[in-house]
Amino acid sequence: MYFKPKEIAESLNISTSALRHYESWGIVPRPARTKNGYRLYTEIHFAYFRCIRAMFPAINMRIISKILLHIQRGQVDTAFWIVNEEQAKLHQEKAVADQALKMLHHPELTNINNKKIKDEMTVGEAADLAGIAPSAIRHWEKEHLITPNRNPDNGYRMYNKTHLRQIFFIRAMRNTVYSLDNIKEVISSLEHKTVQQAAKVTQDALESINHRNRSQLHGIHELYELCEVTGLLNKNN
Repeated sequence: MYFKPKEIAESLNISTSALRHYESWGIVPRPARTKNGYRLYTEIHFAYFRCIRAMFPAINMRIISKILLHIQRGQVDTAFWIVNEEQAKLHQEKAVADQALKMLHHPELTNINNKKIKDEMTVGEAADLAGIAPSAIRHWEKEHLITPNRNPDNGYRMYNKTHLRQIFFIRAMRNTVYSLDNIKEVISSLEHKTVQQAAKVTQDALESINHRNRSQLHGIHELYELCEVTGLLNKNN
């Protein structure tokens, strides 16, 4: 059975030019053509297109391309492990956002993951609590997102609990749609001990993460269906 480009495009609510783009990128096998040059898309092509549309935008198109190129080569497990890695990254994003929300709602916290929160911390200590590199905090300082205190004796940067909440908030916002100016505005409110705006933005970020998780799972379902249509699962059993 063959499908016309228009039939697939209408089913997936995209343009026929999008189908041609996916084909030109090499992430969908090239279809056979009629004598008149019309594309003959099969059920396998349709399964590739469904998989792409289900995965995007919850998974970056560059990653989707890697996954589907492995599928074309018959490397099912390699493709599945790439998807697994994307799920692990998203899970880590959720953990960071959850911790940021906890920090915002409970400023009296005295430890994070059994690590004590001091009244004043070095950049290394703050970075260790947040699970990031000290260079990330220095970068955010250059972007004027954080303004640390300075030790009057040696000039070293010092971070307090408000700074730590800001660091967790910035980390949670890194992969969201919020602009730098939006983030600066919310961080400014934290400096004045007002957490409501930051808490709402973080909760919105968590909702976005939940949506991406559902989309990724839909994409995984379609990927599995693609492997069944192509017969790859039987070959690998």
